[in-house]
Amino acid sequence: MPPSTEHTSTEKTTGRDLLHLREEQTAAIVDDDLALEAARAAFLDSVECAALNSLVTHGSDPSNRYTIKPAASTIHAGVKIGTYWPGNDKYGLPRHHSTLLLLDQRIGRIAAVLEVGVANAYRTAAADALAVLTLARADSRTLAIFGTGHQVLHDARAVSRVRPIRQVLVVGRSEQRTAALADALRGEGLDAAPAGARDACATADIVVTATTATIDDAPLFEADWIRPGTHVSCMGADAPGKRELPPLLLTQARLFCDLPQQSRRLGELQHAPRDTPVTALGEVLAGRAPGRNDVLDITVFDSSGIGLQDLHLGLALLERMGLSL
Repeated sequence: MPPSTEHTSTEKTTGRDLLHLREEQTAAIVDDDLALEAARAAFLDSVECAALNSLVTHGSDPSNRYTIKPAASTIHAGVKIGTYWPGNDKYGLPRHHSTLLLLDQRIGRIAAVLEVGVANAYRTAAADALAVLTLARADSRTLAIFGTGHQVLHDARAVSRVRPIRQVLVVGRSEQRTAALADALRGEGLDAAPAGARDACATADIVVTATTATIDDAPLFEADWIRPGTHVSCMGADAPGKRELPPLLLTQARLFCDLPQQSRRLGELQHAPRDTPVTALGEVLAGRAPGRNDVLDITVFDSSGIGLQDLHLGLALLERMGLSL
């Protein structure tokens, strides 16, 4: 039986009802399996469909930021509005939220509105897990994760589902927040502990960065701290001027991303040399490009976020609810 749709709002449009799934509904049904399969479908779709660039802008207060991510497959189209309101802490609300609008392709009107704040965290972590599954060594056992924000718990859990992670090393600027995150990860059944940046890199098979670092900050670690054979997923850089990695690493590693032209514009790869080859992850999944060639390769995946991920996530959530456009 699908979850109850008793509280799903509907409103008449031309020819069909407008579906509205509230935050508590989507949060109750999303899980890592649904998000991973939606991510896989999205990245494969990105090979055949025109991936559309995202727009990063700000609210009336420039410290508030939101991103518009449009998407169109051969069947469906929609747009996600993802907000980052840092002042939400004082209201006891998450800084991040997302709203997904799916279009009725016949008439060009909104067919569904999905509030996907929690689901979006699963969606982002699923892209990380898919990159790890595709690029990281199969015997990867140690995960170093940089950052202590809301996204890190999801990424650590998702990555640990696709590789035999035995230890998670948490690196953060705040000792209190780092310890709290390690506690939370242990609550998820992971062997987690705080660590320094250099020590974490020295033992990590997989490094995940999920911070708000910019070019005004020092890189999170030095390039020569990363061991041969390591996979690095960069999840934090999604706007011009953001940066997590040492630029030298981008000249030494094999580079992958979700959407090359977008990663060059607002992802981590905005800091890579223009002549450095970059491969879309969808091309690897489709068998059109190689992934890891050697156990000693350093691979870097840059996740700037594409609308097709949101489109497929929304469709998967509707399907789990027993609904369709």
